[in-house]
Amino acid sequence: MQQQNQPMGQNQAQPMPQPPNVVSSKDLLYLTDMLSWNLNAIKKAHFYAEQCTIPEIKTALEQVCQMHQNHYNTLLQHLNQNPQTMM
Repeated sequence: MQQQNQPMGQNQAQPMPQPPNVVSSKDLLYLTDMLSWNLNAIKKAHFYAEQCTIPEIKTALEQVCQMHQNHYNTLLQHLNQNPQTMM
């Protein structure tokens, strides 16, 4: 029997070739969490950017805000494309 070089119980999952046709309730909860995390990051980055007086840091915080806004919008767009696939 050939031994593997990975610790016991840590199997490497193969990537899914295509997403499933139905989003499970567990997946939906995770997606809801991701939306919440991004919204929270947007609010915090925006708040701190408004408070900041150092232009370089303010610009970086505004970029962070925009990045999380893009992630939020992308998730929302994917969820709104096929609402009938939700369980």
